[in-house]
Amino acid sequence: MTAQCANFSVKDVIDNGRVSYQQLLVVFLCLVFNMLDGFDITAMAVTANAVGIEMQIAEDKLGLVFSFSLAGMMLGAMFLASFSDVFGRRTLVILCLFVIGLSVLATAYANSLAALIALRFISGLGAGAMLASQATLASEYSANKYRALAVAVVTAGYPLGAMMTGLVAGYIVPDFGWRGMFILGGVVTLAMAVLACLLLPESLQFLCEKRPPNALLKVNKILARFSVAPLTQLPEIDKTTATMAGTGRDSVLSNMSKLLALEYRSKTLILWSSFFMCVCSMYFLMSWTPKLMVNAGYSAQIGNYAFSLFNFGGVLGIFILGALATRWMLTTLVCLFSLSAFSLMLLFALAPANTTVLLALIFLIGVTLQGGFTGLYATAAKLYPTKIRSTGVGWAIGLGRLGAVFGPAIAGYMIASQVTMAMSFMVFAVPMLISGLLAYCLRIR
Repeated sequence: MTAQCANFSVKDVIDNGRVSYQQLLVVFLCLVFNMLDGFDITAMAVTANAVGIEMQIAEDKLGLVFSFSLAGMMLGAMFLASFSDVFGRRTLVILCLFVIGLSVLATAYANSLAALIALRFISGLGAGAMLASQATLASEYSANKYRALAVAVVTAGYPLGAMMTGLVAGYIVPDFGWRGMFILGGVVTLAMAVLACLLLPESLQFLCEKRPPNALLKVNKILARFSVAPLTQLPEIDKTTATMAGTGRDSVLSNMSKLLALEYRSKTLILWSSFFMCVCSMYFLMSWTPKLMVNAGYSAQIGNYAFSLFNFGGVLGIFILGALATRWMLTTLVCLFSLSAFSLMLLFALAPANTTVLLALIFLIGVTLQGGFTGLYATAAKLYPTKIRSTGVGWAIGLGRLGAVFGPAIAGYMIASQVTMAMSFMVFAVPMLISGLLAYCLRIR
């Protein structure tokens, strides 16, 4: 191939060329890494009973383990993900895989509540940072038409991994105990970290705009994978769209402050509010659906079926929204999915006490609610430019997860006050209405 001059645009390779093996590989790797993320983080949920019995930890104390894991994910998304805008998406993903793998493996050898809390918090930090970085990397290797679909596919990895946790536990825990689950998760995650070092490329947009050491060499190695002629020099930076910050601590703080600069302030606040409302309702359902079904007179098995159907519907909803987003405006779809979830939750509250009807409705709620939620990830990835994309996605995810704290907590007080399942669903339908209307205001394709 003949070397080309700097009259080159990443857009020509990513948006205008044919979908390549390299682009599909990046999305696939991020999907697999996110599945491991979901497996590692939810492993405690399926082993909590065994952990409590062996280590003689009461349920209220085990709750701290879950809380610190969630807090780690929130802080990792809000603060650590920002470093991917400074040091690179690939660098942070690989680092997070090693952190998660080592902390999960160490959890298998924990012998105290304090150790469990500390290790799960560290795993959460890595998971939160990696989720935002992967979504950003997948979006930057996808043509604009398929960008929302790519982010949706990657995001679907988390619930897919969570679904696998229960299946794998049925084979591992009886023979190897709860520690075997964490040994398996840690070893596989570390193996994937090595695979990422070998196969995962850095973002072309990041390299061309940030220009770290040896950027030209790295860009040309990636272009060779696309069968594109090498560059003789890096393309000129468009000062109006790609004035990336410097390096180090000041750059991270600068990127954070840009989210609330005049140019992005209103959309940032709308996005954060939409995330918060959606997560509030989603974690209400993820936390309390089995318990609410039991309180309403159904068996524990039916409660578990409802929980599984909600998550299975979520996986389908993620792919459905991603596919539709290749043809329709993204935030309009998020609005429609959210308003559908609102309507279905009201219908669930008013439906007759028929098991089949209720299970069908909870499945459809999973499709619409989690599909709409994933659309917000893609919205965040499209809302911000390369220079602050991971920061923007991370803060949206992190602040949204505050809803995961408030939603289940408020529901807990309601349940303790003998509020019925029907009334609980009606109350938590309202945030989905608000989330959908806010998302519509963003008007992002």
